[in-house]
Amino acid sequence: MSTQDASTQSLTLVQAVRDGLYGEMERNEDVIVMGEDVGKNGGVFRATQGLHEEFGDERVVDTPLAESGIVGTAIGMAAYGMRPVPEIQFSGFMYPAFDQIVSHAARLRTRSRGRYNCPLTVRAPYGGGIRAPEHHSESKEAFYVHEAGLKVVVPSTPKETKGLLTAAIRDPDPVIFLEPKLIYRSFREDVPDESYTVDLGEAKVRREGSDVSVFTWGAMTRPTLEAAEELSEEGIDAEVVDLRTLSPMDTDAIVDSFKKTGRAAVVHEAPKTGGLAGEIIATIQEEVLLYQEAPVTRVTGFDVPYPLYALEDYYLPEPARIKDGIREAVEF
Repeated sequence: MSTQDASTQSLTLVQAVRDGLYGEMERNEDVIVMGEDVGKNGGVFRATQGLHEEFGDERVVDTPLAESGIVGTAIGMAAYGMRPVPEIQFSGFMYPAFDQIVSHAARLRTRSRGRYNCPLTVRAPYGGGIRAPEHHSESKEAFYVHEAGLKVVVPSTPKETKGLLTAAIRDPDPVIFLEPKLIYRSFREDVPDESYTVDLGEAKVRREGSDVSVFTWGAMTRPTLEAAEELSEEGIDAEVVDLRTLSPMDTDAIVDSFKKTGRAAVVHEAPKTGGLAGEIIATIQEEVLLYQEAPVTRVTGFDVPYPLYALEDYYLPEPARIKDGIREAVEF
């Protein structure tokens, strides 16, 4: 992306979402936002605030509380050339729409033998850490990565959120855009006013290092970077790679980093069993086994229902636990 000499605003991640939506709606009249309370109320997290006043109720549509209907309607719109961006209030509410997503959106191009495509972007706040009740804090990105035909994106900074969302909306295929709500308002970053894209399918090295590669994404990127900086005082030089797009996954970035270090840890807040750490480890085994110096460690959520309140901080990987996992890989 090119953003040199551009004017910027200091935005939070959720404000960058709104800025990205606004830019694409202004650019392309086929872009429509829809979902529960996205219109006059501006969304439960205010990600669509002001869009209804700007674009009207034909392009910012308050829907019934029916996720299957929201996504099913959006698929029909996408099949006939529109670019709908439905919001699901929390990713844990996407399950009623799961059949629409995997049976129709993901397969429309192949089932129609290329006659139709599905330029659909399903947005959802996802992940834990905000003291929400059940069904509001799950991290089940692996569900969608497993489905061929879907792209899956999890941003970690405001600037890249806008660029990734813009790229997702312009993409000809369906994208699941998972927004880590723990960092919706936790920090700001200068975000260019102009429209720009960040390519889907490309990871980013957040911190260069030579001793161990740490792969992560979303809200776990910041505590992982914090852990890496603290470990540098112990003489451990950790490279932190933010995958950003989970499908298609940037396996070249994983391989290149691991070739340099020979050791790795994976950090994600989803449960350990069936989590994407396993896929990353399998990629390392298949592609760069002869560079491996130690078992790859996993620092993840636990294989239990997402806990409430008192145990939430224990469930989520935090810098101390991340440091232990990185040390385990280095000290083997």
